Amino acid sequence: MRRFEDLDQREILALAISLEEEHGRIYADYAAGLVADYPASAKIFTEMGEEENEHRRRLIDVFRSKFGDHIPLIRRQDVKGFVRHEPIWMVRPLGIEKVRRQAEAIESETRAFYEASLKRTTDAEIRKLIGDLIAAENEHIGIAQHVADEELTSEARLDEAQTARRSFVLQYVQPGLTGLIDGSISTLAPIFAAAFATHNTWQTFLVGIAASVGAGISMAFAEALSDDGEISGRGHPWLRGSVTGVMTAAGGLGHTLPYLIPEFRTATTIAIIVVFIELWVIAGIRAKFMDTKFWRAALDVVVGGLIVFAVGILIGNA
Repeated sequence: MRRFEDLDQREILALAISLEEEHGRIYADYAAGLVADYPASAKIFTEMGEEENEHRRRLIDVFRSKFGDHIPLIRRQDVKGFVRHEPIWMVRPLGIEKVRRQAEAIESETRAFYEASLKRTTDAEIRKLIGDLIAAENEHIGIAQHVADEELTSEARLDEAQTARRSFVLQYVQPGLTGLIDGSISTLAPIFAAAFATHNTWQTFLVGIAASVGAGISMAFAEALSDDGEISGRGHPWLRGSVTGVMTAAGGLGHTLPYLIPEFRTATTIAIIVVFIELWVIAGIRAKFMDTKFWRAALDVVVGGLIVFAVGILIGNA
C-alpha cells in the first residue's frame, strides 16, 4: 500500500476519480435498494450519485488537460488511511438508518481526503477544483445527516452525539476490539498446546505471558503503522496502536493468569471458563458497536475460537 503523502498531484487526481466513481455506484445501489420502502430517500441518493458522477467528469477533464489521457488505476485499497466500508449496499432489504450512517461516514472521509489533497497541490486549477469539491462534500454530509427524516421522524437526530460516537468507535472500539480478538484467539493454541504438552502450570504461564506480550507489541506497531488517521478520522496512530496493543495483551493474559494456580486441572478448568467468557464478551461488543447481530457475532467469534482451542489441545497431546 502507498502512503498518501507519497502521492504526487497526478496520482491524487487519479485516486479522486476512482473514489468519485465508486461513490456514485454505491449511491445508485442505495437508491435501488431503498426505492420500494423509502422512495423519497431513494431519490436523494439518486441525485447524490449523479453529482458524484459529475465530480468524476470534472476531475477527468482536469486530469486530461494536465497529464494526458492515461489515468492510472489507484483505488482506496491501494493507499493507507482509508476505512474499509462494509458492503451494506449489497444487502436486501436495505436499512435506512444504517445507510444514512454509512453515507455520512463516506462523505466525511472524502472531505478529509480533499482537505489533505489541497495541502499537497500547487496547481491553481487543481486547487480550485478541489476547493469546489470540498464545498460539495460538506453539502453532501448535511444531506446524509438528515436523509430519511420523513421516514424516521420519531428518532432523535443529535449530530454532536452521533459524531462523538462515531469518533469513539473509530478511535477506541475498533482498534480495541481488533486487539481483543487477536489476543484472545491467537494465543489459545500456544497456551493450551504448552499446557497439555507439559502439564506444568508455571511453564504454561511463561509461554502465555510471552505469547500475550509479544502479540500485544506486534499488534500495536501493526495498527499504528497502518493508518495515520489524517483521512479516515481514526485519531492519532500511536493512540490507536496503544489501545490495540493493550487489548491484545489483555486478551491473552485472561486465560494465562489461571496458570498461576499450581494444580494443573484446576488451572486449566478456570482457563477454559475464562476463554468462553472472553469469546462471549467479544461477541457482545461486536453486536453493540459494529451493527452485527449477536448470533452472527457469536457464531463467527466462538466457532473461530473453538477451532484454535482444539488445534492447541491436539498439538499439545501429539
